[in-house]
Amino acid sequence: MDHLLSPSCLVLVSVLLFLFFKGDCTTFTFVNKCDEIVWPGVLSNSGIPPLEATGFALPAGTSRTLLVPASWSGRFWARTGCNFDAAGRGFCATGDCGSGQVECNGAGAAPPATLVEFTLGGGGGADYYDVSLVDGYNLPVAVEAAGCAATGCAADLNQLCPEELRAWGGAACRSACDAFGRAEFCCSGEFASPSTCRPSAYSEVFKSACPQAYSYAFDDATSTFTCAGAQAYAITFCPVSSPSKKAMRNYPSPRAGIVLQDDSWLASLAIGEANPTRKRSVSLVFVVSVSVVVVTTLLFQFL
Repeated sequence: MDHLLSPSCLVLVSVLLFLFFKGDCTTFTFVNKCDEIVWPGVLSNSGIPPLEATGFALPAGTSRTLLVPASWSGRFWARTGCNFDAAGRGFCATGDCGSGQVECNGAGAAPPATLVEFTLGGGGGADYYDVSLVDGYNLPVAVEAAGCAATGCAADLNQLCPEELRAWGGAACRSACDAFGRAEFCCSGEFASPSTCRPSAYSEVFKSACPQAYSYAFDDATSTFTCAGAQAYAITFCPVSSPSKKAMRNYPSPRAGIVLQDDSWLASLAIGEANPTRKRSVSLVFVVSVSVVVVTTLLFQFL
């Protein structure tokens, strides 16, 4: 007796299997409200299988959806200033994953880059997510889900970035850890605990502009969000406005325009080593910077 399924039965089985597995997935929609094309990157955490796409182009004003399996964990980010040929080979100015391709293929973002981090189906079955500036900043981003708290960093930190942290001619802003490599900024060595690693003058500038985002490694209390039962998330790049076009289009050599002096005034102030003759000038610069951040944040809330 022939037990082979007819073509119509095979189609039905395929549809049922698709619906079954789709029901065990979460939908992520990536939206580009920037004025220019961006190239999102995707990295699964160690031991987690890669998604159907690990990198793709997202033109201005468009969106793309990915189905993400339950219990997935990893990160998303946007690459900018990319130059890829017809075969998909090339590189990006910010957020480059070093794969030499549009697909990141298991490689993460080179700092500075604004990161969106997710753990689906974590403790108690809830999703955990955050927007992190620990590795620096290149684009504003927002994360939303129906019935759950939104988070993100909508401010244009490239405009507020201290001079010594500026990267790519002002198209990105480095973290103090990346710029100076000091343990007190990186929360490493003797500073590798919440009790010893405290916010710095740099992280406070980030936090004032984007209070829901991670500004340094132990910024958990105000920066990690949970959601139970969400079927879909939206990740929007440039949710309020695009960074200045001058910054986005001015991509010099990788290290051009970056001041890495270990004795920079703000760096010295942050770790308590400021020259007494400079303290008044540094304090004035910092107060003015924070004031600009606060005013910018208030404007975003009322617009």
